[in-house]
Amino acid sequence: MMQKKIITPLVALERVRKYCAYQERCHADVRQKLRELDVDSEHTEAIIAQVIDEGFLNEERFAIAYSRGKFRIKHWGKLKIRQALKMRQISEYCIKKALVEIDMEEYFMVLENLAEKKWADEKGQHQAIRKNKVFRYLAGKGFESNLIQEVLEEVIKK
Repeated sequence: MMQKKIITPLVALERVRKYCAYQERCHADVRQKLRELDVDSEHTEAIIAQVIDEGFLNEERFAIAYSRGKFRIKHWGKLKIRQALKMRQISEYCIKKALVEIDMEEYFMVLENLAEKKWADEKGQHQAIRKNKVFRYLAGKGFESNLIQEVLEEVIKK
């Protein structure tokens, strides 16, 4: 049977630095990594405090990068991004700061493009069913219902 390798707090600190340098992380990610490395809670908090002081770990920076990525790459709406950040235990302040960073003009363009594509995909069905399917799809992506209504009315007119 293989014996588990004991890791020193210094080695754990170095691994966390590399882990955080690779991409933005939140506190929950780092805590999980330290749990995987079998670091006790006393050292975990000290390591987290040190990487914050050194600038490797910054929750506000993480929230902004995360929301920008999910919006631009996965085309998530603000509601879904907010929920994902809450699940990662990000503070309300950081969440608000991250969501403000999303350009509203680009947000509407993405919403409109998604609505038009989905509307075209659902052709051949009754308009009410089609509208409902597009609405549910966009709501699932995390867009606000009032914006979806607005964009759907425009798409239907075209």
